[in-house]
Amino acid sequence: MKITILGSGTSQGVPVIGCQCAVCTSDNPRDQRLRSSILVEHGNTAIVVDAGPDFRQQMLRAGLRRLDAILISHTHKDHIAGLDDVRSFNYLMRQPMKVFASANDQKDIRKEFSYAFSDNPYPGVPEFDLQLLKDEPFRIGDIEVQPFLVMHHRLPVFAFRFSDLAYITDVSYIPPAAYKHLKGLKVLIIDALRKEKHISHFSLSEAIETARKIGAGQTWFTHVSHLMGKSAEVELLLPSGMKMAYDGLVIEL
Repeated sequence: MKITILGSGTSQGVPVIGCQCAVCTSDNPRDQRLRSSILVEHGNTAIVVDAGPDFRQQMLRAGLRRLDAILISHTHKDHIAGLDDVRSFNYLMRQPMKVFASANDQKDIRKEFSYAFSDNPYPGVPEFDLQLLKDEPFRIGDIEVQPFLVMHHRLPVFAFRFSDLAYITDVSYIPPAAYKHLKGLKVLIIDALRKEKHISHFSLSEAIETARKIGAGQTWFTHVSHLMGKSAEVELLLPSGMKMAYDGLVIEL
């Protein structure tokens, strides 16, 4: 199984319009972060978690010509705004895009992209095949998916386990029931927005504490704001086995 970090940043990421801080002007590619998303590939199957505003750029950068499904963690704009661009895959694959989302998130998607769900849609609009996402395992082609719920302040959002890797974005609290899905991990990819505490995201210290509790062999911090500071400098502060994720990172399981 191959997991590629398509984006490791957030809407507060790099570059921030008008910002001249050391991070936003950094020439280190690891400080240039698109909105958070991952690509999971195994056998003949490719799926993406979330399709934010940078989805099209991420797909072009990855050179992807086949996409079997998109999993939606939640429907904040930085995680679904790029769904319109599935129309390219509709054309390439000659079929609607399977989009897995909770019942409430499906309502948001239908509202946000109402033109795609009209009785007489305009030719060329994106085609979606909405599938109900629940906290129980299922399979997409060659890939087994284990969704589970965590909390983004007061909003339940989906995290995902693929084989020995877990991906948890936009989280401020992991309920006790979710930890059964986090046992025996080789790799953990988890939200760490900034060093200062935040109402709906883990701070760096909270993410480190949680990663220690989970005990994965390797932890990567994602959904990183420019307020975190330069990646190379932050990594000097991290415990062994923990690093800053970056766009283009490839993890093989």
